[in-house]
Amino acid sequence: MTVVTSIMRAHQLMLARVDETLRPFGLSFARYELLTLLSFTREGRMPMASASARLQVHPTSVTNTVDRLEAAGLVRREPHPDDGRATLVVLTEAGRDLAQRATAALNASVFEAPGLTADDADELVAIIARLRRDAGDFADPRPAPDPL
Repeated sequence: MTVVTSIMRAHQLMLARVDETLRPFGLSFARYELLTLLSFTREGRMPMASASARLQVHPTSVTNTVDRLEAAGLVRREPHPDDGRATLVVLTEAGRDLAQRATAALNASVFEAPGLTADDADELVAIIARLRRDAGDFADPRPAPDPL
């Protein structure tokens, strides 16, 4: 019980810091993750199914996130050029700009100082990776979805 409640409380503390930092940008962490994922692609676009796989979330979650980002003018949907059944999610310039500004804020407020020493952070990441791997969350090595 101590392990589970400690992890859950640490999650709440981290999420509160992230939420507080993203609030002025009108973003949830899920929306931020998708904008950032798209900003890492060569052309700022990818199939929605690839976004689901890379973010390790259900396709319905990606659809809901894209709906909200699209309503805000931060992404748009386009038909896939080679697969009539697939849809691309495309980052707009406004989305790219917001992702960059939100990343700078998260770097300064959360990521650069998570509240752990560098050695503790490395050890914690390794422990959590083992926990996730043993739970079937991912396997080594995990093939990445095909890029567009």
